[in-house]
Order: sequence, then C-alpha cells, then structure tokens
Amino acid sequence: MSLYPAHVQEMVAALLESDEMPAIVQAGHPVLRQPAAPVEGQLSVEELAALTALMRRVMHEAPGVGLAAPQIGIPLQLAVLEDLYDLSAETAAVRQRTPLEFLAISNPRYRPLDSNTAAFYEGCLSMTGWQAVVERPLRVRLDYDDALGVRTSSEFSGWPARVVQHETDHLAGTLYIDKALTRSLSDDAEYVRRWAEPGIGLAREGLSF
Repeated sequence: MSLYPAHVQEMVAALLESDEMPAIVQAGHPVLRQPAAPVEGQLSVEELAALTALMRRVMHEAPGVGLAAPQIGIPLQLAVLEDLYDLSAETAAVRQRTPLEFLAISNPRYRPLDSNTAAFYEGCLSMTGWQAVVERPLRVRLDYDDALGVRTSSEFSGWPARVVQHETDHLAGTLYIDKALTRSLSDDAEYVRRWAEPGIGLAREGLSF
C-alpha cells in the first residue's frame, strides 16, 4: 500500500501553488520506503505536466541527474532523468557515461538484458553527503509510460542504465544504499580527498571491499 494515495492530488496542488521550491526528502522519511502508487489518472494532463516540470527544476537546482516523485514527498511512480554534464574524456570512457537527454517516465519497470555488470560510486539527493559503490546490470530494458501516457520500451547501457535503475528503484521504496557495497561508504569530503577517480580501484584497495 502506498503512502497517502487518496491525497495525491491535494499534495500536488499544494506544491504547484507554492512560491517555494519543494525540499528534497531525506532518508528516514517513510515516503522513501513504501512503494509509490501507479500513475493512473489521479492528476489531470495539465497537473502531471506541471509536476514533471517542477521536478525537473528541482533536479537541476540540486543539482542531480534524476529525481523521483517520492523525493519531493509525492508517492507516485513518476521520475525525471537528465544527464548532460561535462566530464573528462577519461571519466566518460571508464564509466560509459554518455549524454542522457531529458526523459520523464511513469510506472517504469526494468530488466537486465544480459549478465554483465559494472560497479561505481553513486550518490543520492535523498542521502546528502554520502556515496557508496553499487554493482548494477550494465544494460537494461525499461518499460514505462511516456509524457503522453503511451507505454514505451527503451534500452539503456552504461551510466544512463545506472540512472534509470536508481530512479526506478526509488519508486519501489528502495534506496541505493540497500544495494551498495557498504564497506565502500564514504562521505563526500573523504571521497573527494581519497577516492575521486574514474573507476573504483583506489577505494577497493583502501577500503577492502
């Protein structure tokens, strides 16, 4: 059972009417730990578009490469994704971090396309100040409803596949720390000081994971 499903429209209306940017909910809030409700007509087309636009602004301001509706307190299966940040050529190559154009997804489900995986540090806007290594499938197929409500399938690989999985997990009440190699956990300052490199070799050796 999702959190407050009967009040979703009122919750969204309050966010859209506010002059303030919504805060990003942090770990410990129950909305992050319960399955979100499917998007199935609770909001009008105009309300859904306005919520999506608001989420995109929150994501950019954070800044981040993805944001799920529960992260602003709305228990709906809705997320926005976008990764157009400039990176060094080495980092982009090692992490297979290719540009991810803006995408809004509702009711997403993913599945691995093969057994290949990749392990890299991840952070989360709902766990401010921390990062940990997560091993994830390298290629996934995502089934989702697009901005027009049309059921769509797309394939993602490399870093975009990681973003897709991270945000879709949010909608099932899962945080990245649930899947992380916990010995790799590092606060941002220690990560920058010791482990900031394209891969995870230094951290794997130094933290013994």
